[in-house]
Amino acid sequence: MPKNIFIEDIMVRDVACATLPGSRDEVLKILKNKHISGVPVLKDSKVVGIVTRTNLLQNPEEEQLALLMTREPITITPGSDLQTASRLLLQYGIRRLPVVDDGKLVGLVTVADVVGAIADMNIDTPIKDYVEKEVVAIYNETPLPVVAWIMELASVKAVPVLDASLELVGIISDRDIISASIIEDSVEMSDMSSGQDDDAWTWEALRDTMSIYYSVSRIKIPNSIANDVMIKKPITATYIASISDCARKMKRNRIDQIPIINSNRKLQGLLRDHDLLKPLIES
Repeated sequence: MPKNIFIEDIMVRDVACATLPGSRDEVLKILKNKHISGVPVLKDSKVVGIVTRTNLLQNPEEEQLALLMTREPITITPGSDLQTASRLLLQYGIRRLPVVDDGKLVGLVTVADVVGAIADMNIDTPIKDYVEKEVVAIYNETPLPVVAWIMELASVKAVPVLDASLELVGIISDRDIISASIIEDSVEMSDMSSGQDDDAWTWEALRDTMSIYYSVSRIKIPNSIANDVMIKKPITATYIASISDCARKMKRNRIDQIPIINSNRKLQGLLRDHDLLKPLIES
């Protein structure tokens, strides 16, 4: 297995970024247009945070970028090696590392970039020992808002979709949910009484009330079902597939996970791109 692959060899140099001050709508537009899941946040050309699809879905009513982003992100230098990047990505459960040189952003390395390097390594170790067998799966007629809530509760970014015969028929990721979502604006009202609860001379029926109207903007997940949004006929593999074979499938199809099935298309587990990083730090 090659040991001399450095971050500067695989990092993305033209990085999509958000800047402070900024808004959720700006980030959502970047994520949709660039088909990416997260971006570094800059202030005075320095990395101060990361904002991802997960941040947006977990805080659907928050509009300020400074309150949405994850602060003090883990970073890496261009001269670090592939094993160091893999270790950081696995240790912190993150998907991207801003590449920083002398305090300034010079690139970005993601799990997908590392998987792309693994695809060229010809690692013939079978994936069986790296497959996650405890998998959250959903029924293909589950309403999409319920799917999003299940994913948040389970802290997963993708779920396989099964039909009534338990056959694998699709997969849904947080990318699919964001792509299907819209920004919904509404006006809500709050009643504020001018009386005090401890005012003995104020009758409840005569208490003056002031109504305050305020606008609320939130991410709205449509009331469609999983079958309408899911990726149908997903790329699959079996237990005997090799590490590099699955890495090539992920790279070629630009996917983050592969459902593992048997000969009857029954779900056996899920191989996530993070799982492919484990052999690098075990060697």
